[in-house]
Amino acid sequence: MQNAYLSAALERIASTRPLIHHMTNLVVASVTANLTLAMGGLPIMASAKEEVEEIVSKSSVLLLNIGTPTSEQLEAMERAGSMAKELKIPIVFDPVGAGASRFRTKAAIDLIRELQPSVVRSNLAEALSLIQEDARILGVESLEDDEETAKRAARGLAARFGCVAAITGKVDIVSDGENVGRITGGNPLLKSITGSGCMATTAVACFLAKDTPIKAAVLGLSLIKTASELALEVKGPGSFQVSLLDAVYRLREGL
Repeated sequence: MQNAYLSAALERIASTRPLIHHMTNLVVASVTANLTLAMGGLPIMASAKEEVEEIVSKSSVLLLNIGTPTSEQLEAMERAGSMAKELKIPIVFDPVGAGASRFRTKAAIDLIRELQPSVVRSNLAEALSLIQEDARILGVESLEDDEETAKRAARGLAARFGCVAAITGKVDIVSDGENVGRITGGNPLLKSITGSGCMATTAVACFLAKDTPIKAAVLGLSLIKTASELALEVKGPGSFQVSLLDAVYRLREGL
């Protein structure tokens, strides 16, 4: 039933092929573009301040990911986000590494406050940093993974910023500030590849083209966990990432 539900949701994306404007980090641009295609959407990776307003005006969803931030990129994100906000184009925000440095944390909080994204997808340490609580983070990797703490952080993040909070971990948590949902399952190899969280953010963005923020968050996180379990012929992290993309495509095709 879960697979059939995801397949139907993916078919809604494929039937309209929404354009997803990614302003993302250098590490994951290729894999998130390929995930968008596997889900049936169309990716465009545009970060130059000279074109972002024009690009976002033609897009269904804007995805902002600060994984490799520069002052110039943050300025471009502000421009794109302001245009999206004006045109009522939904925004998904990924505060990669919030808590790793004061620069990243401030940049993430400032962008969320100004642009009011529909969904913020993060790990637990990033979420705690955004609500200005102590968090253990090493680089961009969360050293926090307690489910009850994640529920509290998700409620706090959603309530503070007026968004849907989607926190990925061993158990994924989604909250609108009042209600809290949990998504279980997944393959342990998700922690062994670069960009699994960023892929979850892309999945949420694709679903947001057709669904409400809370539904898009649940669908996006469920897709990555389910596809990771369906990955075939896995020998290690490299083949797992390829098989994960293949599994998303098979779900979309109902295979």
